[in-house]
Amino acid sequence: MHIAVLGAGVVGVTTAWYLQKQGHQVTVIDRQSNAGLETSFANGGQVSVSHAEPWANPSAPLKVLKWLFRADAPLLFRPRLDLAQWRWALAFLRECTPARAAYNIRQMVNLGTYSRAQLQALRQEAGIEYDALSKGILHFYTNPQEFDGALKPTRIMQDLGCDRQIIDADRAVELEPALKPIRDQIAGATYTAQDESGDARKFTQNLAGKCAEAGVEFLYGTEILDFERAGDRLLGVQVLKDGVHDIFRADAYVLSLGSFSAPLARKIGLTLDIYPTKGYSITVPVKNEDAAFKVSLTDDEYKLVYSRLGDRMRVAGTAELSGYSRDLNYTRCRAIVRRTAEVMPEAGHWDQAQFWTGLRPATPSNVPYIGKSHLANLYLNTGHGTLGWTHSCGSAAALADIVAGRKPEVDFSFSGL
Repeated sequence: MHIAVLGAGVVGVTTAWYLQKQGHQVTVIDRQSNAGLETSFANGGQVSVSHAEPWANPSAPLKVLKWLFRADAPLLFRPRLDLAQWRWALAFLRECTPARAAYNIRQMVNLGTYSRAQLQALRQEAGIEYDALSKGILHFYTNPQEFDGALKPTRIMQDLGCDRQIIDADRAVELEPALKPIRDQIAGATYTAQDESGDARKFTQNLAGKCAEAGVEFLYGTEILDFERAGDRLLGVQVLKDGVHDIFRADAYVLSLGSFSAPLARKIGLTLDIYPTKGYSITVPVKNEDAAFKVSLTDDEYKLVYSRLGDRMRVAGTAELSGYSRDLNYTRCRAIVRRTAEVMPEAGHWDQAQFWTGLRPATPSNVPYIGKSHLANLYLNTGHGTLGWTHSCGSAAALADIVAGRKPEVDFSFSGL
């Protein structure tokens, strides 16, 4: 078939890769001038099966209330006159029960484990360079209550085959000596040796190059406005390029537009419970190699992730539910710099931090939409939240199987199946 993939982020480009490997003619459409220029541009960099505890968990409602009026809160809800935001927030609360949280962890671990294996195979096949590091991910906790609260989800992940070890502060510092300045503050930690990190933008753009070599067409600078539909099928997508309106036609379509999937889907009567959660990151040059981390880290109390990208350090996190604005909140950026400098004061040139913000396409459960839609020739691969980089290869491989009429290898609640 001729398949149009709508969106050239890490999820859209990996989708194009796996579809062309199945023999399809693939066209990728994106409004930006290159691949990976929105949410994939400067994300946290972790390929993290162990980061599977959803935001919606039994402790979340109280935390959100506590953080409601803090400008630097890890999770900030800014109420708006926006029906989609309130619908999302109510659905989020419904996902906070112990039973729903455990179910969602299972979905995320299964997809994450499968996706990590797919990424490793793709990396070997395509020979892509993207500052990849396979040194594991270490979650550290400076709040004893946060550490105690992490033990149950960690054991659920262990039961699902995620080798997430529970360790003490001494072992954490042994694994990552850069944590030595806060050794006495660490209440406990967990470590997953199989997890990885890498630059998602480099990966996406380099893979787009490999896709183009294999015959995938990329229509950059092309805005997707609407769908043309007849009955239960799409006939085309309305696009705008260089001021000219046109209809792009294909046999099938894959919706991978991140946070912008939901408003576009509503135009054809499809409600996707996806809302943008604005995240922030800093990218900092390494100052002292001996003081800088090499193992990827997660600071759970502050909801920050640390990834080493060559001679740079990427620190990302926090979530702000404030609509589709991409305005940079400097208070939140400075809070990331302040916290990171407290953890490892000599590691980086903190005064040279580059700030970035992007919109993560979050579902209330943190489980993405992957699979068929209610229309015969429209497929979904969207709503990955903070784990788009982690889940991209597995989501794409599974979707290519679904398009081919095969059952995916991974145990996951695929849409429309």
